[in-house]
Amino acid sequence: MITASHCNNIFTNCIEQYHINDTVDQKIVNPYLDRDIDHLLYQKCWIDTVQWHFEDLIRNPEIDPTKGMTLKRLIDVSNQHRTDMVEQIDDFFLSQFNEVRADAQATINTESPAWAIDRMSILALKIYHMQEQAARKNVDDTHVHKISVKLNILKDQQQDLSTSFDELLKDISFGKRIMKVYRQMKLYNDPSTNPVLYKNK
Repeated sequence: MITASHCNNIFTNCIEQYHINDTVDQKIVNPYLDRDIDHLLYQKCWIDTVQWHFEDLIRNPEIDPTKGMTLKRLIDVSNQHRTDMVEQIDDFFLSQFNEVRADAQATINTESPAWAIDRMSILALKIYHMQEQAARKNVDDTHVHKISVKLNILKDQQQDLSTSFDELLKDISFGKRIMKVYRQMKLYNDPSTNPVLYKNK
């Protein structure tokens, strides 16, 4: 069974690989076999990492408005890819637990395994960039202390989330919790449900 530690190792590797070139224009080189769960995890984290840097760029107060709108559209596309990737990862878990029969007293979790993985990927990014801040030169002690406190909280959160994720998968495998997935239904991306889009046809 996949573990949080395994996921976090892939995320760390992905983030470090991105930062070798550190540009949103670079092409992903996924080291894992296509259709393998590790391939999906790496791809998911890469999307998150690129979007993290899109979000940095768009917050530049001096950004050209035209470039800003182009970047906003790239972020919208990235968000949809992120959601699609989460659903593919949930499909993997649905197939893994397909033959599990839930107990009569089984409960439903607040989120699916893949959405927990989404949070783990974002947390790995936060930790990487907080560590980057902690290593900055020519900053005062107040900055260092503030960043150190935040970094410790993030690491604690990562440990708690990792433990919860492992427990969730174990409970699902034993029928104590129900593997149930709700697909994301984003109205604004659909030209048939976004009024701004369908009224302009």
